[in-house]
Amino acid sequence: MNLIPLSQKGTSVTELVFTIETRAGRSERTIRIDRLIIAGWTGRDRAKMEAHIAELQAIGVKRPAATPTFYRVSAARLTTAALIEVPGTASSGEAEALLINADGKIYVGLASDHTEREVEAYGITVSKQMCDKPCATVLWPLAELASHWDDIGLSARIAETGAHVEYQRGKLSAMLSPDDLIKALEGAGGAFTPGTAMLCGTLAAIGGVRAAPRFEMTLTDPVLGRSISHGYDIVSLPVAG
Repeated sequence: MNLIPLSQKGTSVTELVFTIETRAGRSERTIRIDRLIIAGWTGRDRAKMEAHIAELQAIGVKRPAATPTFYRVSAARLTTAALIEVPGTASSGEAEALLINADGKIYVGLASDHTEREVEAYGITVSKQMCDKPCATVLWPLAELASHWDDIGLSARIAETGAHVEYQRGKLSAMLSPDDLIKALEGAGGAFTPGTAMLCGTLAAIGGVRAAPRFEMTLTDPVLGRSISHGYDIVSLPVAG
């Protein structure tokens, strides 16, 4: 079996259509992605990261061997679809900032690291590969955000008991900055080259990690007065045997 390292392009390729939103206006662009990386345990605040580790331990997930950790996932898992199909009923979403390198220019978007939790308890890498990673169709140039990255808000809601319930809320200051995250990736043997997309880590879940039939998330830029949102429904496939 040939193992694909973090730095190598994969055989799986996806092309997604995004709206590039800049201070000057909006334009549409198709971006080819051949490497998808999920960054985990990226918290700057050790106490809050320990809280997130503890909430995952509560559902059987082992502590990470190192922080941050980078999980290689098939590029085909990244999708702008408004509905995903998952095995069983134990998966849930995680709102995260998304970085994409398109021809040497880095853009920022919004994605969900939707993960199968029962499988995560015995194999995080396997669980990451089992579910699609829904993302919003709007991207911002990182250059327009660099000076106020820490002010950008990240939030999520889930459908629960007939209502929309707040599930995550915080700022990107809780996670490593793009520069520090890319340096950490390179230190782990990876490369954030053109064609690479990376989810940047998440916030603790309000009320604990749990499944829901719908997940909604928002990235808010209070300085430039704009936001990116995406929501998707989750359909559970039967598990036979």
